[in-house]
Amino acid sequence: MGTLVRTLRFRDLTLLIVGGVIGSGIFLVPGAILRRVDGSAGLGLLAWLVGGLLSLLGALTYGELAAMNPETGGLYIYVRDGFGRLPAFLYGWTLFLVVSTGSVATLAVAFSAYLAQIEPLTPLAAKAGAVAMIAAVTAINIRGARHSSNFQNWTTFVKVGAIVLMGVALLVLGHGYALTAAGFWPAKWSGSLLSRFGVAMLAVLWAYEGWQFPAYTAGETVDPQRNFPRAFLIGTLCLIAIYLFANAGYLAALGPARAAATDTIAASAVAAVSRAGLARLVALIILVATFSAANSVQLTAPRVFYAMAADGLFFQKLATIHPRFRTPAFAVLASGIWSAVLASSGSFEQLFTYVIFTGWIFYGLAAASIFLYRRRQPHRPRPYLVPGYPWTPALFVLAAAAIVVNAIAVGPSGAAEGLAIVLTGVPAYFFWHSRAKGLAL
Repeated sequence: MGTLVRTLRFRDLTLLIVGGVIGSGIFLVPGAILRRVDGSAGLGLLAWLVGGLLSLLGALTYGELAAMNPETGGLYIYVRDGFGRLPAFLYGWTLFLVVSTGSVATLAVAFSAYLAQIEPLTPLAAKAGAVAMIAAVTAINIRGARHSSNFQNWTTFVKVGAIVLMGVALLVLGHGYALTAAGFWPAKWSGSLLSRFGVAMLAVLWAYEGWQFPAYTAGETVDPQRNFPRAFLIGTLCLIAIYLFANAGYLAALGPARAAATDTIAASAVAAVSRAGLARLVALIILVATFSAANSVQLTAPRVFYAMAADGLFFQKLATIHPRFRTPAFAVLASGIWSAVLASSGSFEQLFTYVIFTGWIFYGLAAASIFLYRRRQPHRPRPYLVPGYPWTPALFVLAAAAIVVNAIAVGPSGAAEGLAIVLTGVPAYFFWHSRAKGLAL
């Protein structure tokens, strides 16, 4: 069956974190976040900072887990070892059914939409463009982790450089400073405003989504004991800085009111300080960003499906390693096909919205596994210890629980549908579990 090759290094992991997280979110959602907090620039920036710090708490925790247990599958392995095979399967099932494939589909649809700003597309051509994008990133990742990572590194350099140049131009040419200072904090605080701040955090965390994905590639990482902790720390700190810088540029260009009124904030900000034709430049940046982010998902998430199949809990073919490319090629291919189906259907976006908050249930469980590992295996080698233990992982677990509870309180019907989607994995688990037991007899 072959084995995976350790080829990813510190630079690759760091750029995978940065490049995987920066998709279309930072170019689109800041306006919606400002609307949630009544146009308060201070609360908007605070949401981006808190989201980054929360991600950092998780990254520091996962750094210890990945260094201690560098197996392919990452969070799936931590949840399995800590809480059992059923919750681990439900995580992988949801990841395959909606979360990772839905992320790729969302990025592909965004790619097609921004391609249409450069070259007008018919609805059919737009769907074909989305599917073609998915096919391209799937082919890249079947060819090899090293090949995909090299591509990821270059596209990350390009889009981060473009965001920095855009931010500098907006800060230098913008005229929204006085408006931003005048309405920096809300005139009146209330419980309702704080609740909406919590909902805004969901959008922020969606924009940060993906910092945990590199843990899935632990089985293909050189010196994971040393490289994962450093990459998680530096990559997440870079994301916080980039996101705060971009948001400061948007506010400088538009002011809070105009920034809150647009769903295409990057294009609006660039148009406000320059010729409208330069909005095409933003479209090009987003094309690179979405393609790069989709590539990072295809590089990482299929490793979970590979690990599930290796445990006998998914289609056995997905545990096969390509004899030439040394990748879990069938897992990558299955992920690409299902992503293309979702992108073509056009009906997945509501399901994706419903289920995305459930990811935080599993992120919290994976982080909580650190307590169980330390209790059950106190003498296991730990080349890196999370700073601030037990408070760092405890705060992350509590924050994850608060995010889930707030999402249920604010949108109970949508949350119920999201949980129902996750629970469809229960009969699937018992099917594969019984099949695995039968094969073992």
